[in-house]
Order: sequence, then structure tokens, then C-alpha cells
Amino acid sequence: MTIHWCGTGLSAIPGLRRLIEAGHEVAVWNRSTNKARAAVGDLTDNIHAFDKDELATALEPGDVVVSMLPGDWHVPLAELCLEKGANFVSSSYIAPEMRALDQAAREKGLRFVNEIGLDPGIDHLMAHHLVAEYRASPAFDAGNDLRFTSYCGGVPKRPNPFRYKFSWSPLGVLKALRSPSRSIRNFSEIKVARPWDAISSYDAPLPNPEIFEVYPNRDSLPFIADYRFDPDWRIKDFVRGTLRLNGWSEAWKEVFAEIETLNGAAGDARLKEMSDQFWQENAYDEGEPDRVVLCVDLKAEKAGKSVWHKTYVMDAWGDARGTAMARLVSIPVSLAVESVLAREIPAGVSAAPHDPKLVTRYLDEVNRLAQHLTVVDHVG
Repeated sequence: MTIHWCGTGLSAIPGLRRLIEAGHEVAVWNRSTNKARAAVGDLTDNIHAFDKDELATALEPGDVVVSMLPGDWHVPLAELCLEKGANFVSSSYIAPEMRALDQAAREKGLRFVNEIGLDPGIDHLMAHHLVAEYRASPAFDAGNDLRFTSYCGGVPKRPNPFRYKFSWSPLGVLKALRSPSRSIRNFSEIKVARPWDAISSYDAPLPNPEIFEVYPNRDSLPFIADYRFDPDWRIKDFVRGTLRLNGWSEAWKEVFAEIETLNGAAGDARLKEMSDQFWQENAYDEGEPDRVVLCVDLKAEKAGKSVWHKTYVMDAWGDARGTAMARLVSIPVSLAVESVLAREIPAGVSAAPHDPKLVTRYLDEVNRLAQHLTVVDHVG
């Protein structure tokens, strides 16, 4: 069986190299074969210019297609896998069009795994582990009030005045700032039109405690079921969000003000201009270390008192192995590919696995990727 890895951008390389070095049969597909050769040409000459029709010709039943391409490619490639009897892996969020392929994939015994990068991905694994541990604890009680938060962000290791740096086009970051979010705060559903309307401070329990700015991201509510919360649990807070350096909102206030005014085609054109400007002014320098911070927290309270409270805390940064972002996005993808080949993941469309054996194995690997990874027990 062949792994068809599509896309050799900055966040793809460590996982791709890991699979080739492990001896898997890997075909590399990229729009620019020169860039692909620069990334993995020392390991393989099985490199092709990406073309969907040529990929379709090469695809055999039981193969795995990995999409590290822009998001609008994921569903077409998954549909191609459905047609050819192949499996599919992506680090991206599950779009409704991807979810719609679930039944057909199940019927054909195919595995379409998504949300297995950093965020989404590693954060899911940590959430699954915390929920399972809480269920098994003496403190577990369906009547407890639960508070869940998950905050992740890529930030510069060496802070700059803009309080942020870009390792690829800023356009995605700018577009995300126009997206509404939905979460739960104090037992109530909160809808926020723009992230800057919901920025708060977060004290991360790092070895040297650090304050960050955080805000809700996307729609948190579907993940209540994904994380195996029972329907009768009392959920006080449930927020999945983005983490930024302290001072980010002040540095970006003029950006927020302008984004608020942008609409239609002219607005999209202006976003592109802003993206190009930010890329020139605030890109990472060659060899400059990036940083990723991820904190996933679950707290149970009874009568206002904490009875169970643990936080997964990860801090990682670029080093001789490359960027932290690339490691933490692509290595989990490669682990999922191996689990698909080993039939360790059920058929159908799914996100990062919740099977305890896989969660433990994947997080053990993540521990080798990050400079700091621990579980803080705030009660024990």
C-alpha cells in the first residue's frame, strides 16, 4: 500500500520525512517538484507534480491519501478516495461536506481521519485523556459543575512590537478574525461576532507562569459530544480558543478597526493588501525560532469548590529539528497514517482518535516533540 502525501509546505515536512525514513512506500505530490525535492529529495525520488487526474491513475485500493494542501482540496481528494477505495488523512477541521461522506466511507470500510494536527489534533488527544481520567476518578459525579478550556497559539519565541509573526501568508489569520464564535460561559451560550469582542487574560501554568491573551475560536459546542461529555453533565464553561502574547490586542487594535469596515470584493482585496504588508514586515527571519503554547484544562466543582482539576500544558519552540509548528502539525498526521494502515481507527469520517491506547501512544510522541509537556494537578 502506498501513502500519497500531497503538499510539501512548511508545516508538512517532519511528518513526511518520518514516514519515508520509517520505510513506508511514499509517493510525494506537490505543485512544485523543485520544492518537494528540496524538502525530501535526499530520501526519495518518488516525487510528482500534483495533478488530481494523475493521482487518480496512481491510486490503488487500500492506499492512503494525505492532504496537506489548501482546505478546498480536502473534500475533492476524499471523494476521489471514496471512488478508488482508498483512505484519507488531513490535519484540518471536518467540513460539513466531509462529514457527509461518513456513511459511504463506513460502507466501504474506508478511514477518513481529520483534525489530527496541532489544533485541531493534539488538543483533542489531551481533552480525551483528561475526560477519561476524570470519569475514572473518585471525584466523578454527574452533578458536578464542569469547566473546560482549551487554548492554543503559535507565537514568536522572541516577541516583537506587533506581538505576532507569520510563518506563511497572513491571509488565513486575517480571515479568521472575521469569523464568529460560539462557546459556553457561566452556563450560558455566548455568541461573539468578532474575536476582539471577547479577549480575556489567561494565566498559563508554565514552569515560569506567563499571562497570555485568549479569545474563543469557531464553534466550541460540537466538541462537547466529541470529547465524550455525557448529555446530563452540568457544563459551566466550555471554550476552545486561540492564545496570543500579552499585548497583542493593543498592537492589533488598528487592524481590528479596519477589518470591521471591510465588506465584499473590495474588502477581500484590502485583506490581501494587508496580508502582503504583514508578510513583509512581520515574517520570521531565517532560522528564527517560533513557539507554540497549548493549555487544555478540565475542572470539576461541587458546591463551588474544586474537587478535580488538571491542565495539560505544552510549550514548544523551534530548534535544530526545525519549527515547532511543523513538528506539531505533521508528526501527528504521520501517526494517524500509520494507524490507518494498521486498521487501528474505525471506518468512516473521524477526528483525532479517542481510543486510550492511541491517545497514550500519540501523546508519548508529542512529548518528544515539545520542550515542555506536563499535566498539572491543581487539587492532588
